Amino acid sequence: MGDTTAPVAAADRVRTALVAAVEALGGSPREGQTEMADSVVRAMETGTHLLVQAGTGTGKSLAYLVPAMVHAVDVGERTVVSTATLALQRQVLTKDTPLAADAVERTTGTRPTVALLKGWQNYLCRHRLAGGYPDEDVDTLFSAAAATTRARIGESTDQSLGEQVVRLREWAGQTETGDRDDLVPGVSDRAWAQVSVAAAECLGADCPLHEECFPVLARAAAAEADVVVTNHAMLGIAVAGNPGVLPEHEVLVVDEAHELAERVRSQGTAALSAAAVARVAATARRHAGVVVTDLEEAGQNLQLALAELPDGRLTDGLPPALADALTLLDAACRQVLTDVREAARSANQGGGQAAGDAGGVALARTAVADMTEVVERMTSDSVSQRRDVAWVERPRMGAEPPRLTLAPIDVAASVADALLADRVAVLTSATLALGGSFNPMAAALGLPLADADWEGLDVGTPFDYGRQGILYTPTDLPRPGAGVSQAALQEVVMLARASRGGMLGLFSSRRAAEEAAAMLRERTDLTVYAQGEDRLPTLVDAFAADEDACLVGTLSLWQGVDVPGRTCRLVVIDRIPFPRPDDPVAQARSEAVTAAGGNGFMTVSATHAALLLAQGAGRLVRRSDDRGVVAVLDPRLRTARYGAFLARSMPPLWPTRDRDVVLGALRRLAAE
Repeated sequence: MGDTTAPVAAADRVRTALVAAVEALGGSPREGQTEMADSVVRAMETGTHLLVQAGTGTGKSLAYLVPAMVHAVDVGERTVVSTATLALQRQVLTKDTPLAADAVERTTGTRPTVALLKGWQNYLCRHRLAGGYPDEDVDTLFSAAAATTRARIGESTDQSLGEQVVRLREWAGQTETGDRDDLVPGVSDRAWAQVSVAAAECLGADCPLHEECFPVLARAAAAEADVVVTNHAMLGIAVAGNPGVLPEHEVLVVDEAHELAERVRSQGTAALSAAAVARVAATARRHAGVVVTDLEEAGQNLQLALAELPDGRLTDGLPPALADALTLLDAACRQVLTDVREAARSANQGGGQAAGDAGGVALARTAVADMTEVVERMTSDSVSQRRDVAWVERPRMGAEPPRLTLAPIDVAASVADALLADRVAVLTSATLALGGSFNPMAAALGLPLADADWEGLDVGTPFDYGRQGILYTPTDLPRPGAGVSQAALQEVVMLARASRGGMLGLFSSRRAAEEAAAMLRERTDLTVYAQGEDRLPTLVDAFAADEDACLVGTLSLWQGVDVPGRTCRLVVIDRIPFPRPDDPVAQARSEAVTAAGGNGFMTVSATHAALLLAQGAGRLVRRSDDRGVVAVLDPRLRTARYGAFLARSMPPLWPTRDRDVVLGALRRLAAE
């Protein structure tokens, strides 16, 4: 028999440290949290990938951070932790990792080190601030449209663009990290663009301020840390063929893993339009001084070819006229790229060029190289070989010119090769077992294709869903068609009246949400907040502060909205959230599954709907004293053959079709 002392000792130390970390929060480890931590230890010891479903309230962050840190102290192996968003990344970094590190230090005598890693453009560029890159045109920089650009969450919106840039320059002399999220209040994307550069635009070792470079320093710290906290966008960059964006690591933890495949697909999606070609040509001409006549002409040919095509998927590949336009564009891009590279060599040789020359050429080189790469992919055989799907679209309801978009059909193999190979992966979320099985999510994340075994584990939840919530499905409503029916809208009003507000309305389209908001305002005296009428964080904050308000919206509200307590006692979902029938990616994925002998509808559409239903219904119960109703106004959840699969994916709320029972329960909740 082999020596099992080390694994047992590691498990004991993890449990001891976990108790210490949770006690620091004033609690004690939950059964599911301890089970998850034990499973993470086993996965790291055996080399097995772990897919672990941990319900809301389990405390899964500490359940993976403590084992990762003990493992780093014991074995010296680094863990990369990826979160779905920058906001969650910051929460893990500022709240959870200090707790875990304190506990591990008390248990082992060694404090594990933690570093934060983001994309290059999330950091201030000192050289750009010093004039090493050309500024935007003055009239563009200070235009009214730019000055009123909407800011990100938590950002300042009452300063002009010029005032924001001035404040950024002042902050640059004070910050130790250069991290955009450390600037409070924040600034608009337009203002931030004046002080940051993309990784490909960086001058690297040729930069006179290279030793002080914030992103370089962040990467150096990550290369030495025991735990590196990053986000899914960075994983997507690694999958797209840039593995060097992440430090060497032996363990990967993916939090909110249900979002990973879509984030990777988004990172691999490319778009091309005549306007984009014109911008790249202007950048190359202005900053590198090269001739771009052929490139501009090729962009005009692309415009003509796209204008002849209707919106929608190019099911038979690229039409001849579009293929010819892309071939001309490919040749023009390559010629301009050669000329820009020659200009870059001249700029890098010094020779007394003006400040910003080398930086300007770097901007031009990156812009042309990126477009060349996109065109090369679009002229390849990736569409005909069913690796990519292509379609034409006219954004903003046709207000913008047509563009050609390309997206990968299946990302599982890429995820397996880039993220799972030669390391242990722990993938966790509150919603991973769809239809009662881990197989759909495991397939989407490439686990069956990985070079190691995988295990699926559900550690449960501390909540008693059957006692805390009701799942109401009125089967007498009409089957949903185009838009939302009057009967469904009347049901929304009836439920909201009984509940006296406290309603989160999750709708499948912006139009449906707007109609629901209008009817609620017309037929009730409730305060109604509607997505699109203000910044989403502002609306969510206002909803959370008013027990009797309603908040209605679309996909952005289905995930990530965390409003515990009486404020959210009713969640209304207007219909099963299947992908749109004309969604090019969903169509292509379904066809690929069917061609391989599988069930395209269940694998793609039903799985997509199951995940969103689970996430949407999960907005109701966020802590042990929450009570309420989830109402799905789509009878197919109870009457269709696939309904059972969808229902099994949702939290196990007490199900009923009885309207009177539900209205009575909501009235009692409102009276409390």
